Amino acid sequence: MSDAFPGNADRDAPHDPAAPEDESELAVEGALRPGSLAEFVGQQKVRGQLQLLLDAARIQQRPPDHILLSGPPGLGKTTLAMIVAYESGRPLRLSSGPAIQHAGDLAALLSSLVPGEVLFIDEIHRMARSAEEMLYLAMEDFRIDIMVGKGAGATSIPLDLAPFTLVGATTRSGLLPNPLRDRFGFTAHLEYYEPDELERVIARSANMLGVEVPPAARDEIARRSRGTPRIANRLLRRVRDYVIVHGDQSTTSSTSTRGAAGGRAATESDVHAALDLYDVDAIGLDRLDRAVLDAVVRRFRGGPVGLSTLAVTVGEEAETIESVVEPYLVRIGFLGRTPRGRIATPEAYAHLRVPQPGEAAIFDDL
Repeated sequence: MSDAFPGNADRDAPHDPAAPEDESELAVEGALRPGSLAEFVGQQKVRGQLQLLLDAARIQQRPPDHILLSGPPGLGKTTLAMIVAYESGRPLRLSSGPAIQHAGDLAALLSSLVPGEVLFIDEIHRMARSAEEMLYLAMEDFRIDIMVGKGAGATSIPLDLAPFTLVGATTRSGLLPNPLRDRFGFTAHLEYYEPDELERVIARSANMLGVEVPPAARDEIARRSRGTPRIANRLLRRVRDYVIVHGDQSTTSSTSTRGAAGGRAATESDVHAALDLYDVDAIGLDRLDRAVLDAVVRRFRGGPVGLSTLAVTVGEEAETIESVVEPYLVRIGFLGRTPRGRIATPEAYAHLRVPQPGEAAIFDDL
């Protein structure tokens, strides 16, 4: 839901051919965010746990415990942080791990918080180590130690902080040091969404965008959204744009086929045409995904192939391949990671309609 639920874009975010390109697009994403746990679609277990935590804090009239949200990009971590602040009746401060590269950066941020404020740090695993160590004491005792001077004359001055709630978000929880992870009172892992949950996200967003999307079209968008609400909402907006540009209102005067904005409703054919235009195939693979898969299957005969060789072959950075492309291909069973390199699975051959080595070509007649 980070599109209904957009999170902060960074190098760990999934490659998305329909990604926002300007501030107006980001503003639309923000408008689609659910404002409360009741409006938040999916993540039922996490929602119930958060509701209990917030209700207990409200009854005891104290700030909620610190919260760590982990999981792949685009599932709603930023939105849940905003909901925590809203349902607690507290102000919200937004920051990110890459922006906190020195202990002084964190000290300035923490010392400016008002009592009860919710501090959200996105990609918290990318904070500087010195800042992480300062955060230990701040989370536990609401205090930090400021070092004044250098060398033998250096002095530590304690600074009391206003009680606050830290909400940390990470796509790589394994990179967090144990002392930091242990100081969170509640840790939640967000899972990929099921197709029916994505359809509910799309239906809600379509209503807010003023476009009618029948069930068949919603199902098609959901199947291409990689289990991620952020991507579902972006693909929905591309379908909306296609309908606005190519819609023929003169042939769709029936109210049953007209969208809320006055144009015709998006059909399944519109979804196919719009997403094919953006190189998003039937299971959500985009141009870069297919380039990687095609290189492993065709050029390296199924692998194994090393990451750096693969990156050079497709013209991308190795880090992009490893953190952006591979996770989804591995998750759907198209790519395997071995000590010798990446290998393609039989499912990958079938998707590309390429016979496996030693197999007869049987795809021509399909």
